[in-house]
Amino acid sequence: MTTPVTIVGAGLGGLTLARVLHVHGIPATIYEAEPSAEARAQGGQLDIHEDNGQLALQAAGLFDEFLGLIHKGGEATRVLDQHGKVLFDKPDDGNAGRPEVLRGDLRRLLIDSLPAETIQWGKKLINVEPHGDGRHELTFADGSTVSTELLVGADGAWSKIRPLLSDAQPEYVGTTLIETYLYDADVRHSAAAKAVGSGAMFALAPGMGISAHREAEDILHTYVQLNRPVEWIAGIDFTDATAATRAVAAEFDGWAPELTALITDSETAPIPRMINALPIGHRWNRVPGVTLLGDAAHLMPPAGEGANLAMFDGAELAKAIAAHQGDIEAALTAYEEALFPRSESAAAGSHMILGLCLDDRAPFGFIDFLAGALEEEHT
Repeated sequence: MTTPVTIVGAGLGGLTLARVLHVHGIPATIYEAEPSAEARAQGGQLDIHEDNGQLALQAAGLFDEFLGLIHKGGEATRVLDQHGKVLFDKPDDGNAGRPEVLRGDLRRLLIDSLPAETIQWGKKLINVEPHGDGRHELTFADGSTVSTELLVGADGAWSKIRPLLSDAQPEYVGTTLIETYLYDADVRHSAAAKAVGSGAMFALAPGMGISAHREAEDILHTYVQLNRPVEWIAGIDFTDATAATRAVAAEFDGWAPELTALITDSETAPIPRMINALPIGHRWNRVPGVTLLGDAAHLMPPAGEGANLAMFDGAELAKAIAAHQGDIEAALTAYEEALFPRSESAAAGSHMILGLCLDDRAPFGFIDFLAGALEEEHT
């Protein structure tokens, strides 16, 4: 291989791939459209799982540093009904194996672990051209080009690399999340803070919910969940924060005020995030010199697996490349043979959890699921 491994996208998956390759002495270059690591906020907290995300961090040689980022107490979980009654309450006893960290902190850890020249910022990809024999030429918005023997699409839901492998496109699953934030919560929003508790809170009913997480520095980060058609979302002018907040809050008429305050008292404009997903079991035929990881490969509803899978994909791909140096196709074949079944299983699980949160039995199906998981922890 005469060129470094070429990675499009500096998310957690692409960064983990580059880092584990670096551990094995294999050069990589990441091309990222954003102008810098600080160009935008990186989202909220992630629970990092023992069976994938933590294994990836171990392969990256960053596990001890990761432990220093953990938000202690963040694994607590409670489920409420729409009147604020607590139906399920699990404290963080430190034994659940899914510690919480801020996505931005984890991303910074990975970025800082790479040689400075690894990430090329401000490189918006506009075209990819196959050149035969597994080579691809990438053209960026600034007019620059690069040719590579091994191209990895780590560029998320709307990947520009995916069409080289698959005709699949993400489709709306019928659920939209609306994101809000409350700051200095214990002092300024004490009732909402008490309802949320010390970790994650899910207030659920059929077709709708208000889920929030307490983050570091006394922040309540909320995702309102609504099963609504595209037309309903399109009918709300989210450029008018006051009107949008009023429209979303109106859907929760009669809910406990400490819950609706997570919407009405938001200190940021509400941001709609429509949930899109690739087909469960998405896979492709082997195409020389190119593969995918993370959301580019297996976009699924948010259920705690997305970031973990992206990092695990990156680590497993790096290990396959290291194990088959000199034989790119053998490396990609080995990687994809393991990727497809694990991502299919995870996608099916994510759709199941979304259903449990918002189906006709909500919140009781989700409570049964959490209780079963808790029982497994103690057996």
